This record gives sequence, structure tokens and C-alpha cells, in this order.
Amino acid sequence: MITSKRLAAGVCALLAALTAGIAFPVAALAGEPTGETTPQVDLVLDVSGSMRTRDIDGGTRMAAAKQAFNEVLDATPEDVDLGIRTLGANYPGDDQKTGCKDTAQLYPVGPLDRTEAKTAVATLAPTGWTPIGPALLKAAGDFDGDGSKRIVLISDGEDTCAPLDPCEVAREIAAKGIGLTIDTLGLVPNAKMRQQLSCIAEATGGTYTSVEHTDELTDRVNQLVDRAADPVVVPVAVEGAARCAEAPTVKSGLYTDREEFGQQRWYRVDVEPGQELRASVSVGADRAVNPSYGVLLRAVTAHGREIVRGEAAGDGRTDVVSTGLRYPEAESDEEDAPAEAVCLQVTHSFSAASGVKTTPGLPLELTVDVVDGPSPASDVASFGLGRGWWLLGALILTGFLAGLVWGWLSRWRLAVWRTN
Repeated sequence: MITSKRLAAGVCALLAALTAGIAFPVAALAGEPTGETTPQVDLVLDVSGSMRTRDIDGGTRMAAAKQAFNEVLDATPEDVDLGIRTLGANYPGDDQKTGCKDTAQLYPVGPLDRTEAKTAVATLAPTGWTPIGPALLKAAGDFDGDGSKRIVLISDGEDTCAPLDPCEVAREIAAKGIGLTIDTLGLVPNAKMRQQLSCIAEATGGTYTSVEHTDELTDRVNQLVDRAADPVVVPVAVEGAARCAEAPTVKSGLYTDREEFGQQRWYRVDVEPGQELRASVSVGADRAVNPSYGVLLRAVTAHGREIVRGEAAGDGRTDVVSTGLRYPEAESDEEDAPAEAVCLQVTHSFSAASGVKTTPGLPLELTVDVVDGPSPASDVASFGLGRGWWLLGALILTGFLAGLVWGWLSRWRLAVWRTN
């Protein structure tokens, strides 16, 4: 019993020491959440004529949307700036050109006055067209500042303003690198609408949800608004170069870029002697692509010599392909040796399906981490033992079990001797 208590105390002391060793404040890096900006949400509501349809819990789609909005406005966290934009709410005529301009900011994105916002929603009545593409373009300009930005689009039909494709609009918004996510909700969806809303969400890393009941709509919108209040990592937009010599210098952090089909993107990282470079890249297929794909991430010196590479390839349907690499600490005997320039090359072998636009390029996220290389004296995680830690643990366990077996055999032999 005493031995067990001592062992438990020792383990607690060890955990406390490890916690003290790693729980220290560090400066925020590129792409890391700092908590200094206010998250922003813009609710974009379809108020087209089809919202008069009575097929949601015995009432109209518009009534369900209004009820959901009232409950969402009551539950919106204080630390979230919220706005409301409408589409198809004002023009009742038959002129498509005019109807496709029918989008307005009902309540500006900012600190929420619940009474004022509810009063504005109460005045809405199903009216006109469904200009989803134009509404998304306008909604992207409703935000201000550098915090997380989220559009929640609620619609009951596909866009009626062709040839402006909402999917292409979403890709263009994502290509701007402003960290804007679009989530979509389809009211009583059909196959075509589901495909369009899913495409919009996928282009910006958002989600699509099918809704057929009022409580489902309320719960989902509340979840998305609450999610906006959670700390998020907003990638920093960077534009890679076509060659290593012209590549932009990046530090530790998360970056976003666009890479066209058959293109190479180069980025430059300065690695000090004794440091280690860890990098990974993800390329998203935000449109129809051919089933064969691959992603390559290479680290090369400024003179073009390859240091290390990571690659991933396969066949079949995929949304995101990721790979990474790790470049060991630079070896140098000089105390004041200069930093080594390492160039990262990103290449993918996605190819566009027939009839699919190739611009803008596929979304790319690059994670860069430059850390101090491990050393025998500072390898706290393994207490300086490196991979030998696992061997030592196995030997201790083996010795413990052997001791138990030997003790049991000794007691058994003693008992037999006394009996005889």
C-alpha cells in the first residue's frame, strides 16, 4: 500500500514537471488565432416567391425561416457580430436583369440589437427571383476587419441568374484569401439544388445541410453561429512564385494559396543552424476532377539540390489530398553560422474534367513549422533516451513480470517443501 502511494505521488510529480515545462506563453505565429478580433456572421436568406410554399410543418417556408431567425437572434453569443442579407425580397416583376440585382443588406454585420433585427425580419415577404450568385458577391463585402468570417446561406431553390454560376462565385471568393467560409442550408431540397448548395459550401470549406423541419433549421443555424465564436485559425494569404529564386519568404504558420492545373508553386523558408523544418500541404478538389491525382511537396536548397520530399497519390473520388515532410536540424560547427534558405515546391497532378473551368486554381493550404531540433540534453519527451525509451520501458515491464512469476514459484516450492 505504501509502495503504491509513493508510486502515485511520483507519477503526479512527473506530470506536474512536464506540464510546467510546456505550459509557457508563446508569441502568436502567422495564421494562429489571437483572440483579439470579433467573429462575424452574415445570414443570407432567400426571400424568393417559392418561399410561399406550405410544406414545412404545415406552414410556409418563410414562416419557418422567420421563426428560426427569431430563436437564433435570441441565442446569438454576445461576442459575435451578426448581420442579415436578403435575396429576392424586393422586386416582384418578370425582368430577369432587374431581378438578379435584388439583394439587400437587411441588418448590417456588427453588434446585435435583437429587437431591431427581429423587427426587420418580421417585415419580409416572399417576392421575387433567386439571385444566389449576386447575393454571395455582395455578402463577401459585408464584413470588416480580420476576424473569422462566415456566411450562412438559407435557400429553397437553385439560382435563377445564369450564367453567373454560384459555384464559380464561391471559388472566386475563396481565391481572394480573406478567410471566408460559406455554409449552406437547403429547405426541402431537390437533387439539383442539393448539388449547387453543396458545391458552394465545398468551395470555401463550409458545410451543406438538408432541412425539412423548423426545429432542424433553428438548431443548425444556432450551431453555425456558435461555431463562429470558437477560436479558429485563419490562414494567411500568400502567392507562391514560379521559381525558387522568386519565392516569397514564409515563417511558421498557416498559409493559403491557389494553384492551377499543371502549375508549380514555390515558397522560401529560412532555417537557422540547429533548427528543424516541418511542413505539410493540402490541396482541395473544389470541382469535378478526373479520378487520378497526386500531390508532391519537395524541400530543396537554394542551389536546387533536393533535401527531402513527401508525396501522396491514388485513384478515386477525393476532396482533399495531403502530404508532408520533415527536414532534420542543419549540421554546422560554426556558432554564428547564417540561416540556410530552404525552398518548398508544391505540385499536384489533378486534372480538370471535361467542361470544367481551370481558373481559379485549386485551393492550397501550406503549414510551416520551424522549431529547435531535438538534442540528447533537451529531449524532455524521452528524457534524453531517444528511441531507447521504448526499449527501457519494455525491459522494465519484462523484469516486473519475471519477478512476479519467480516470486510465485518460490512460494509454491516453499509450500511443497513444508508439506513434505
